[in-house]
Amino acid sequence: MIMRLLYLLVARVFGWLVLCSRSDGAKDVEILVLRHQLAVLRRQVARPHLSWADRAVLAALVRLVPNWRRLRLIVSPRTILRWHATLVRRRWTYRRHPGRPRADLAIRRLVVEMARDNPWWGYRRIHGELVGLGHAIAASTVWKILKDAGLDPAPRRSGPTWKQFLTTQAKGILAVDFFHVDTVLLRRLYVLFVVEHDRRRVRIAGVTAHPTAEWVVQRARNLLVELDDRVDGLRFLIRDRDAKFTAAFDAVFESVGIDILRCPVRAPRANAIAERWVGSVRRECLDRMLVVNRRHLEKVLAEYVDHFNQHRPHRSLDQRPPDQVLVPVRMTGVGRIRQRDRLSGLIREYQQVA
Repeated sequence: MIMRLLYLLVARVFGWLVLCSRSDGAKDVEILVLRHQLAVLRRQVARPHLSWADRAVLAALVRLVPNWRRLRLIVSPRTILRWHATLVRRRWTYRRHPGRPRADLAIRRLVVEMARDNPWWGYRRIHGELVGLGHAIAASTVWKILKDAGLDPAPRRSGPTWKQFLTTQAKGILAVDFFHVDTVLLRRLYVLFVVEHDRRRVRIAGVTAHPTAEWVVQRARNLLVELDDRVDGLRFLIRDRDAKFTAAFDAVFESVGIDILRCPVRAPRANAIAERWVGSVRRECLDRMLVVNRRHLEKVLAEYVDHFNQHRPHRSLDQRPPDQVLVPVRMTGVGRIRQRDRLSGLIREYQQVA
């Protein structure tokens, strides 16, 4: 491309030198001939295709002709001006960065994270938090970062989600439900259990073949005795609409300030944490063994619940068991691993040997 442009420029310079030696009459005759040829070409070619070198030569030479706007060219005067502007842009190729530089990527990510974690914070509140962390940034910059991220800079961008609401309220929520187990002799046993939402801790309230309303009420009283000092922190009890959960059952919990939340009809997801535990105990334990009688089932459930609360990891708890509050120390190597069998090897636990 560059060689083509140089060739055209050299050819035009030599052509200009040849024209200087000619008389004015010969030049006028040649101009008339060229104009007639151009008129013939215009009738045959609708729109000629010019290379960038042709455009550069035309844009440069036409500016040297007086009254060039009156010339009948193959392109319009506006096109000539546009070609010339393009040449000027290509001549000055350095990039301009008007205005202040953008905030650091780490600060932008921090602003967006604060806004999403705290929907009720406006950009002024986020700006104050950043100042407290030692970041020198203007409030208008925080406003622009939130706008660019698709977040409303005004406080209360959106209401809390169900996940956020339940996480906040989890420390005061209990869930109670039944599930059944069929023994070897096809006798059906019913298990009443309770799940604490905050730590996913499970308690077996009782096992029976005849779950009457009176039996359920007595198990509710026993449960409150087991919870003891935790009762003051409980706020809600989630249960389904089973007929065994009578008004007397609700009165036991209401007497200590716990409100009853009844699930909608045929809506197991309304009590999803309890339903999830039923699936876990079936898949990991009960579906892999035969239950002989009630005493056998009580023993099996007691050992599985102990494994569930003391060792089994949970994704909602950052892969920690319900009864483990402290974060385990990260080990630098594999070290020695100790294996512990539960339920005659049906479940295995692994621990790091100090």
